[in-house]
Amino acid sequence: MTPAARWSRIVLAAIPPVMLTLAIPFVNRDEPRLLGFPFLLAWMVLWVAVTPLFLFAADRIGRKQ
Repeated sequence: MTPAARWSRIVLAAIPPVMLTLAIPFVNRDEPRLLGFPFLLAWMVLWVAVTPLFLFAADRIGRKQ
C-alpha cells in the first residue's frame, strides 16, 4: 500500500470521531432545530449515520491497492 493510500485511509477513518468529539463546542446550540431536534442532537445522529460510509470508503481505498 502506498503512503498516500495509507494516509487517505487514516484521514477518512478519523473524520467521524473528530467531528463527534472536537466539534461539539461549536455545534452545541438549541437553535436552529432540525426536524424538531436541537442542532446538537441532529449533528450527532448525522455523524453516527454517515460513519459507515467513511469506513466503507477507507476500506475500498485499501482494497484497490
